[in-house]
Amino acid sequence: MKMPLSWLNDYTKVGVTPKEYCDAMTLSGSKVDAFEMVGEGIEKVVVGKILKIEQHPDADKLVVCQVDAGESLQIVTGAKNVFEGAYVPVALHGSHLPDGTVIKKGKLRGVISEGMFCSTDELGMTEGTATGVLILEGEPVLGEDIKKTLGLDEVVVDFDITSNRPDCLSMIGLARESAITLHEEFSIPQVVVEENDEQVEDYLSVKVENSALCPRYTARVVKNIKIEPSPMWMQKRLEGCGVRAINNIVDITNYVMLEYGQPMHAFDIDFLKGQSICVRTAKEEETIVTLDDVERQLTPDMLMICDGEKPVAVAGVMGGQNSEIQDSTKTIVFESANFDGASIRSTAKALGMRTESSARFEKELDANVTLDAVNRACQLICELGAGEVVGGVIDVYETLPKRLEITLRPAKINSFLGTDISEEEMIRILKALECEIKGDKIYPPTFRKDLETEADIAEEIARFYGYDKIESTLMKGESVAGGKTLKQSTEDVVKRALTSRGLYEIYTYSFTDPNAFDKLNLPADSELRKCVTILNPLGEEQSVMRTQHYNEMLKALSLNNSHRNQNVGLFELGTVYYPKALPVTELPEEREFVTIGMYGDVDFYDLKGIVEQLFYALNISDYKVVAKKDDPTFHPGKTAELMVEGVSAGVFGAVHPAVCNQYELDREVLMASIDFTLLLEYMKPEKTYHALPKFPAVTRDLAMLCDDEVEVGSIEEIIRQCGKALVEEIKLFDIYKGKQIPEGKKSVAYSVVFRDANKTLEEQEVNRVMDKILTRLEEKLHVELRKN
Repeated sequence: MKMPLSWLNDYTKVGVTPKEYCDAMTLSGSKVDAFEMVGEGIEKVVVGKILKIEQHPDADKLVVCQVDAGESLQIVTGAKNVFEGAYVPVALHGSHLPDGTVIKKGKLRGVISEGMFCSTDELGMTEGTATGVLILEGEPVLGEDIKKTLGLDEVVVDFDITSNRPDCLSMIGLARESAITLHEEFSIPQVVVEENDEQVEDYLSVKVENSALCPRYTARVVKNIKIEPSPMWMQKRLEGCGVRAINNIVDITNYVMLEYGQPMHAFDIDFLKGQSICVRTAKEEETIVTLDDVERQLTPDMLMICDGEKPVAVAGVMGGQNSEIQDSTKTIVFESANFDGASIRSTAKALGMRTESSARFEKELDANVTLDAVNRACQLICELGAGEVVGGVIDVYETLPKRLEITLRPAKINSFLGTDISEEEMIRILKALECEIKGDKIYPPTFRKDLETEADIAEEIARFYGYDKIESTLMKGESVAGGKTLKQSTEDVVKRALTSRGLYEIYTYSFTDPNAFDKLNLPADSELRKCVTILNPLGEEQSVMRTQHYNEMLKALSLNNSHRNQNVGLFELGTVYYPKALPVTELPEEREFVTIGMYGDVDFYDLKGIVEQLFYALNISDYKVVAKKDDPTFHPGKTAELMVEGVSAGVFGAVHPAVCNQYELDREVLMASIDFTLLLEYMKPEKTYHALPKFPAVTRDLAMLCDDEVEVGSIEEIIRQCGKALVEEIKLFDIYKGKQIPEGKKSVAYSVVFRDANKTLEEQEVNRVMDKILTRLEEKLHVELRKN
């Protein structure tokens, strides 16, 4: 945003040098990229008046001019556009021009020339466009420095405005920041519009069909328009801001945009069919030829300004040729509207035509400014005598933005900033920012949408109090920094336990492929198929949030298998997402799972040992392993379910061969999925110390026959129930099926360790427990001792 300092003086005073001003503004948060002294390099160039012109005696293309430039001079020139009575810039003897040229008096074809007339190019005002000497308007002071006459003593400051401060894309916004920074008064000149007795509704009607994309549309009508160049002062200000002057009407819209930050547009009302405006989205196959003479293909999501038949402007981006202001225009409509920023950005991007207007609208402008801006444009019409303003304003809106409420807590702000700023100083700064203060409540202005929280208020106070005034202090040790939560510490325990068994941790995306449900053999009514769909997925393979880790783990194992890695063990600790309702109306439930995947020189019992070591590391002892045959992803004869205090905590076993084929895995794959969120509830963070036993143990081996269907876990449970406190350890050391074993039976062998913590066990005590165990096993599971 370029800002001429002379324009700034309309709203506040700048009583410092340009360098001091730029430094102060940067320090207060309005970053200055650079500043330019416009007339720098011009010396001893003054205003002169041509009194007499005579033909050069020895050159047909030269003339000899007598000039009054505060002193009488004779200048020889070849310019074609000079005439007697013209006021022109005169470079005196010894003068300097911006390109480094030094002018000295001399002779041209034998005639003395004591200086030179200057064009706009030579004064650095344009580049290669001048067609002759610059003819000055009016009757400037003879001998006056040309920089003062042309406003070339201007300083233009170039600000780098961040996207959260659209209010500073205006002269008024920057003036407000300047006034607070420099501790000066700030005021906006009063806007007074001279209207006729007519009513705008007799000239124009406005309808807004999509108020979500156009919260406010304001319009005024001006008749008896006179199209002519803008006055020099307006042209200078526009050029200082980098905007080319066109004519008085277009220049007024650009001037108001720069002054208020509110883009405007002007339509020729004679080109609006039905003298009506309709704000709507484009229809299928609609097109518009914009002011840059390019035909644009529109889509139904683009907001358009239309008349009774067709689009006449791309809302917030650029007007159309079919309603352009022309030299014959007599009545115009000034548009000052507020549009949805995201809509304007997507439209401008799709059409490839980002403009000054769209760049402002996409930053979400304040809807409360539209009326002030259109009135200011009409005021300029009156001041320039460019037309007659029709009475009344068309202002279409449903609701207008309201001020937010933020609590002011001076002590909290000082603690946050490390300062000792008085409450009075805080209030002074906030009022200068046009915040309303009522008790301990702050109500920021609606044009400051970036002020939402107490931290934002603290930042405003800090930057205008002065960052340089905030003293550096050492950190205070009032609280202990760092440390991990219980969950984080438990995650570390899990990772250490699994990596100690040779497994490698992997990370995969939380997005997955909906086709994976079929590859995992999940039935059509499986709860795992109910997933959250992503609105803007990276692709089909990452279009839903995962409800399990199986797919990603099997893909990782398949990748390793394709690279001929013979022994692979992987694990992942990650999140799955269960929607509470479909379609999604609230955030899904998130649960973390530990997923293990293995193949190679491992079997079911290796995986079981890893799971048991994990539970040991988490100090979970009240769990059991039961057979599971109804999980379609796993092998029905090699799968077990983990039960923790009667609650299912996960599943592990061999992956179903059909599933392995889907992932091109030509070997047995083992996998486990354990609910880490559930484990957190049952884990015991503190380890319990047990002293070494003082009394010896008694070991008994049991070899038993049972049906194939009997689970060894059920046998172990009965042994523990009957042995109670005397059973210290149960170890299964053999399962056998062969010639000596009847059909449908199996032999299981246990080593049972008995110990009493308070005395040495006697033979009779152990025998009584053994008899009780065998009796209960026979009653419950039809288990009997092997005879041979």
